[in-house]
Amino acid sequence: MSNTERIRSTMASIQKTGKITNAMQMVATSKLGKTQKQMAISRPFAEKIRQVIGHIANSRSECLHPFMKKHDQDARIGFIIVSSDRGLCGGLNINLFKMAILAMREWHQKGAEIDLCLIGNKAINFFTRHKANIVAQASQLGDTPKVMDLVGIVKVMLDAYVEKKLDAIYIVSNGYKTTMVQEPKILRLLPFVPATGNTSDLSWDYIYESDPATLLDILLTRYIESQVYQAVVENIACEQAARMIAMQNATDNAKEVIGELRLIYNKARQAAITCELAEIVAGAAAISE
Repeated sequence: MSNTERIRSTMASIQKTGKITNAMQMVATSKLGKTQKQMAISRPFAEKIRQVIGHIANSRSECLHPFMKKHDQDARIGFIIVSSDRGLCGGLNINLFKMAILAMREWHQKGAEIDLCLIGNKAINFFTRHKANIVAQASQLGDTPKVMDLVGIVKVMLDAYVEKKLDAIYIVSNGYKTTMVQEPKILRLLPFVPATGNTSDLSWDYIYESDPATLLDILLTRYIESQVYQAVVENIACEQAARMIAMQNATDNAKEVIGELRLIYNKARQAAITCELAEIVAGAAAISE
């Protein structure tokens, strides 16, 4: 195979790759709109229930739920890590894992053990390779997950906290800022600590019906489930946005490489033509002599 033929073959291969990445970009763009809508629908509920729980935590209730009690020590910490099921989304997952590893390393230095609840194939594969202690996992939730898909793994972590097998629970996920910006974040779920700030100087309490223990148990469980669900939905939107940008960059890079190869091809072709012409002229000169 001549040099020009090899260049033509490489250009054809890159053009096919560019078509694939362009198609993936369009698919991600289409899915991004749906995931953004789903994220926008679920976000007000997650924020409002957190506000309600904050009010309850700031009240002077005689019933203190186990989720609001801080344990005497921090011997074992639970992390819920939310990742994507698929790759080709830039550094979305690896940046998340770096933040999670740094947080876990800090707890290890304090003498704490770590239990992991993993959501998404990428997190499962990554932390399985690193021999982490995985107590619950879920994957293949699709682009439109349901809260019931997460209830089981959330219950594993909550039960462990109530039984004092865990002393704190954190959730690590990607936060959606804009289409171009997705940032990993860590949120402490348990023990619940209300936000400080504009709190009233007055003491207040609520009238519960029926008993406060049952109502708080249901409400706080729903709060944790809503926070995990919101993190999953937001992470899916981050995944589609990151994949759209990554595939757009890949498509642009393919076009740039093809342009460079076309220039090299034209130079090689011109050199071959010049060489052939020189041979023809030399042959004609030899015959005329």
